[in-house]
Amino acid sequence: MTSEPRSTTGTAPTPPPGCPAHGPGPGGLHRLYGPDADDLGDLYERLREQHGPVAPVLLHDDVPMWVVLGHAENLQLVRSPSQYTRDSRIWSPLLEGMVKPDHPLMPHIAWQPICSHAEGDEHQRLRAAVTAAMSTIDHRSVRRHIGRSTQGLVNSFCERGRADLVPQFAEHLPMAVMCEILGMPEEYDDRMVQAARDALKGTETAIQSHTYVMDALGRLTGRRRARPEDDFTSHLITHPAGLTDDEVREHLRLVLFAAYEATANLLANALRMVLTEPGFRAQLNGGQMTVPEAIEQSLWDEPPFSTVLGYYAKQDTELGGQRIRKGDGLLFAPAPGNLDPRIRPDLSASMQGNRSHLAFGGGPHECPGQDIGRAIADVGVDALLTRLPDIRLDCPEEELSWRASIASRHLVSLPVRFEPKVQQDVDLPPRAMPLPPQRTGPRAGTPDGAPAPAAAPRPTATRPAPEPFHPAPAPAPSRSIWRRLLHWWRGE
Repeated sequence: MTSEPRSTTGTAPTPPPGCPAHGPGPGGLHRLYGPDADDLGDLYERLREQHGPVAPVLLHDDVPMWVVLGHAENLQLVRSPSQYTRDSRIWSPLLEGMVKPDHPLMPHIAWQPICSHAEGDEHQRLRAAVTAAMSTIDHRSVRRHIGRSTQGLVNSFCERGRADLVPQFAEHLPMAVMCEILGMPEEYDDRMVQAARDALKGTETAIQSHTYVMDALGRLTGRRRARPEDDFTSHLITHPAGLTDDEVREHLRLVLFAAYEATANLLANALRMVLTEPGFRAQLNGGQMTVPEAIEQSLWDEPPFSTVLGYYAKQDTELGGQRIRKGDGLLFAPAPGNLDPRIRPDLSASMQGNRSHLAFGGGPHECPGQDIGRAIADVGVDALLTRLPDIRLDCPEEELSWRASIASRHLVSLPVRFEPKVQQDVDLPPRAMPLPPQRTGPRAGTPDGAPAPAAAPRPTATRPAPEPFHPAPAPAPSRSIWRRLLHWWRGE
């Protein structure tokens, strides 16, 4: 179906009588909030059937918007800067007062002096500083830091035999790594993790949490302006583009929030796939799929951001069979775009080796830090599975809880169980370890009062118990290889 032309007043298009879009909101359009949005994935598929690859919808307060559902149409949207801009100041509903200052999505909609909202020479100036600072990141060193951080996080729960991988792992690892990259490792703690997550949820305390993060970034900017070091922030400050302190702080916020939210969601989604889909786990264990390939499959099936607000038409144009008026707003939508039946007629088919998903956007505003996100997920998932090869879901899959919004759909909790493991030295590569000695006492399945098999005495030293198997000394060449690997892991 093709919607009737929209007026330049920003009012919603009116479908013809009998159109299946009639019912939910003004003009019969579906809302992307409230009861209509309980399952946005299902709603997007219904919209695809009704309208095709571009569909009219309503945001909060019944503000009209287009959502781009087709894969090719999403790419056309982000790759056509002459037709579409990220500058919301031309958005008709905003100009006409339909979007109030307290609109729930205003933090995502409001124009800001950052590269993702800028155009032309200003975009090039700001983007050049960000990409140049990104290019100075030592990826080998970052991967080693990811490994050490993963080791430390797994150590915090490995002896208990159970964990919740969302709050104890997926939400922590990206923050630990990003604080290191930005040059403020001392700011990484539970409070920073909670503040970043809360600031992106739109809760009553979101503004307070956002202020907490911005204060930390302000302190970092002041320190590096006075004394630059070899980190992302220093290179951003010293770039010839000459960013002001406000511009530096705003771009640090952009990089931190985007990388944190996207990677936390990616980690949780990838781990859920490994734990709930037997074929997926079997392919990993059997060597038919590598962890990086598994991450790419996850980026196809559950991209970290479902939609991105927003793009705005600079002129009257056409997209996906719809007439788009100057000043109309459009949602870039990776989640439904990745499921476009024109490119994925069989959703069960593997997308192994295919990186043409929409998870990281495209065009002038394509995510510049996507390789960092991939590295955090690749190294983190691989190290976790190495440490806990017997890990399994600790609840029925249907009981997993999710939090969904227009922007993203992510797990709230991912409880797992495994046999308790001893801690490992964070400065060594992760390795599978034998089970620690069992405690004495009645065991499950033995009659009450029956003595349990004697457990081996636990060592009195604070270090983990030694492995019971003692192989013969390795020949000199093997020891040399191990030393080189150890030096590489430690970054020496």
